[in-house]
Amino acid sequence: MSRIIAIANQKGGVAKTTTCVNLGAALAEMNRRVLVVDMDPQGHATMAAGIDKDADAPNGCAVLLEESPIQDAIVRTETGLDVLPGNSDLTAAEIKLMDGLAREHRLGNALKSVQDRYDYILIDCPPSLSLLTINALTAADSVLIPMQCEFFALDGLTKLMKTIEAIKAHTNPRLEIEGLLRTMYDGRNNLGQDVSAQLAAHFGDKVYHTIIPRNVRLAEAPSHGLPITAYDRDSRGAIAYLGLAGEVLKRERDSHAEAAPAAAAHG
Repeated sequence: MSRIIAIANQKGGVAKTTTCVNLGAALAEMNRRVLVVDMDPQGHATMAAGIDKDADAPNGCAVLLEESPIQDAIVRTETGLDVLPGNSDLTAAEIKLMDGLAREHRLGNALKSVQDRYDYILIDCPPSLSLLTINALTAADSVLIPMQCEFFALDGLTKLMKTIEAIKAHTNPRLEIEGLLRTMYDGRNNLGQDVSAQLAAHFGDKVYHTIIPRNVRLAEAPSHGLPITAYDRDSRGAIAYLGLAGEVLKRERDSHAEAAPAAAAHG
């Protein structure tokens, strides 16, 4: 059974899509089966993975509206990632779903039929609290939160934490924080250092040790339709996302190790 991780932050421009695609590609390089789900109408994760977001083929919109099985919409990429593409059709899907039955559970229900194919399913969320975001958080086991270390980031984080609590109360009680990821980091910036220290003090081991730096090659990679590990494996950005993938895997191993004695005691 796969682990479903929503990559979310209601603040835009914090590297959600960059993290979704590049963490997915790094996990795929470590022989994990990965599906990236693009729930953002901008379709940037789809484009960054090298897929034509406007192709005449089933996509996330058709899946949410139950017009196509998810298996028919998933696209395999040359870099080993599977992708459920998204584009502006998702906005239309959101409007049509307003009066739909079990509208918050459409994505989760669709993913159930392919969960056993993957080790990780990463969902790229739009930068807003929309029905698309609610679908992603309702389907997910956990939330990975990319954050720029700047003043307004903490305000955005407060809003997101309230959203997560609301989702836990109403549609998905199992939802938890996967981790907080510091992105676009410039260590020469005093404010960045201060915000980073505040995050570590407040969230403790939920903050990843890995820090994603500002990196030109990371910014260039999407225009070539490639994850950073395929575009420039020796860049600081690629090294950082490979490190993050290793940290994600280690946390999961540690979690299983802690759970095993408890399960044995109850058994």
